[in-house]
Amino acid sequence: MSERLSRARAIRLGRPFAAVAVLCALPFYLDAFWLRIGLFSMAAAVGAVGLGLLSGTAGQLSLGHAFFLAVGAYGYVWLAGEPGPGLPTVVAAVLAVLLAGAAGGLFSPVAGRVRGIYLGVATLALVFLGHHVLLTADSVTGGFNGRSVPPLEVGGFSFSADSELTLLGVPFGAEERLWYLGLALFAVTWFTARGLLRGRPGRALVALRDSETAAAVMGVDVSRYRSAAFVVSSMYAGLAGVLLALSFRRVVPDYFGLVLSVDYLAMIVIGGLGSVAGATVGAVFVTALPLLMTRYADQLPLVAAPGTTDGPVGPTEAARYLYGASIVLILLFAPDGLHGLVRRLRARLRRSRTAPPPSNATSPSQSTAPAVRAKEPTP
Repeated sequence: MSERLSRARAIRLGRPFAAVAVLCALPFYLDAFWLRIGLFSMAAAVGAVGLGLLSGTAGQLSLGHAFFLAVGAYGYVWLAGEPGPGLPTVVAAVLAVLLAGAAGGLFSPVAGRVRGIYLGVATLALVFLGHHVLLTADSVTGGFNGRSVPPLEVGGFSFSADSELTLLGVPFGAEERLWYLGLALFAVTWFTARGLLRGRPGRALVALRDSETAAAVMGVDVSRYRSAAFVVSSMYAGLAGVLLALSFRRVVPDYFGLVLSVDYLAMIVIGGLGSVAGATVGAVFVTALPLLMTRYADQLPLVAAPGTTDGPVGPTEAARYLYGASIVLILLFAPDGLHGLVRRLRARLRRSRTAPPPSNATSPSQSTAPAVRAKEPTP
């Protein structure tokens, strides 16, 4: 029994290392298209984890996540570029994340006082306000055409294709280099978010979500924790915005609109509210689906290839229909999302493996005992 437990523990501990090894080896085998999907998915996962902490754990509805993504992306571009201070790119990236957190801090008094649909409407105003500022502040944002993104440089190493780099016979361009940067940032996001959820702040946020009155009775500062959750979520969004800017290499205002905020809500609902792994799964699903449908549109029925009118819907619209239908199905049959569904299936499989086999054999006393015939009454 102990040997079986030690083997199971070794397998459980070895899975993360195996997953990291596979992810680190992928740039040597995948082409730029698949690496680009992975980059966009990792950036989306960082932002979705932040929104999951806010909406899934703290129970605060936010429709303004795209605003804080824009603050992170444009903050990095302006701080590291020209016109702008022209700071070192690492410093600019850190300051862009802090700038997104500061924007969340300025809005946190509102988040500390209102909740539910009222908070959702208040954050919705941020999206329209931010989009207007991005279009009109030409000296900072570049206006409608946006701005090109300065490549990140760490210790003289550039995360761009400007310098030639070959590892094990594989040329490393911008996608291959940014892949490892995305993995590092996602790992930081994963462990910090799980630490928050498993610690005292996570328990306080869960209590706050379930009942504000009960949380206040237990000593939780309701307004303080709600404001703090908004600031932390904004910082995760700012980090996602920086990674998105580096992946796109150009930022434009129209990308950071209401549709992007709705996409992030879809990510955490599909993956599972209040779960870091669920937010990651939902981010990969929502991000990769339209890109895959665009590439394979000519092989899919009823989907028009980009630039043609061969089908009734384009690949982007078809992808939105699909994950919209996924949201409806998940709300009906798996309210805790894909992560909860997988967890239940694994628990059921584990119970079926450990359950003792049914016993059909009869006991010796039952097999040797003669059948007793009912005695007829004496007339």
